[in-house]
Amino acid sequence: MKALQDFRIFIKTARLGSLSETARQMDLTPAATSAAVKRLEAEVGTALFIRSTRNLRLTPHGELFLSHCEQAVEAIEDGFASVKSGQSELTGLLQIALPSDLGRRLMLRWIDEFIEQNPKLSVRLHLSDSIADMYRQPVDIALRYGNPPDSSLIALPVAAKNQRVLCASPEYLEKFGAPTHPGQLTRHNCLCFALSDSLHARWHFYRDTIEESVHVSGNRMANDGDAVRRWAIAGHGIAYKSLLDIAEDLEEGKLVRVCPEWQGETAPLNLICASRRQLSPAIQALREHLSSKANTLLHSLN
Repeated sequence: MKALQDFRIFIKTARLGSLSETARQMDLTPAATSAAVKRLEAEVGTALFIRSTRNLRLTPHGELFLSHCEQAVEAIEDGFASVKSGQSELTGLLQIALPSDLGRRLMLRWIDEFIEQNPKLSVRLHLSDSIADMYRQPVDIALRYGNPPDSSLIALPVAAKNQRVLCASPEYLEKFGAPTHPGQLTRHNCLCFALSDSLHARWHFYRDTIEESVHVSGNRMANDGDAVRRWAIAGHGIAYKSLLDIAEDLEEGKLVRVCPEWQGETAPLNLICASRRQLSPAIQALREHLSSKANTLLHSLN
């Protein structure tokens, strides 16, 4: 359907501000993407983009047309998805962004199980604690803790009751003692995580109606959650980690909970996508699979 493809090219170009980048991500020639935009401009009888030597930006008419295009394409693709959902086999490529620690520790194995159950699916993973740009990167969905900073993104729960917990190795606690109150963390070496150049060094805790906020410090910081977990296992300090990230380490005795009577911050795991039209039958089935695995694991720790 050439008209539908032209709409997709227009929407992608509006988000990226570049015909060449649109062509690269959609595996098209620059000439084909330019021709699609020109066809639409001829149909509506006005320019949709203001062109400069470096990028494109929408005209006022282009901004108005974009909102209608997005709704039309979403409705059509929802129709396709509804028809395809009746098919027994799931097919296609899943492009997924995953947090470093959660991805390596649990999701790789759970996604492998899903692919084995649905052999006509393939997967491309992007493992990083940096927040994926859902519009510019070749990613369909992302698994992330907390709600997305961009309110236009869609967030569906995978493990809504996940939370952060204090943890350390038995060796560290034997050597330095276990704090019994969050305020005592200031006397300990705390392993801090950094995201987008922001150091997460203020940790929050709750007990009944009491709230404690502690500014911690330590001699090890990383922008990789897996590195923080490994430091904790090695006995280098106390970490404030997602319970999902360390669930198996707790079960194996590599880590133990610290101040267990205090609740850490909530850290709901969500599946993030740019539009509901991306929620194909395969992605919806994957969310159900991962949610079942994650919630079963969390339940086993309670």
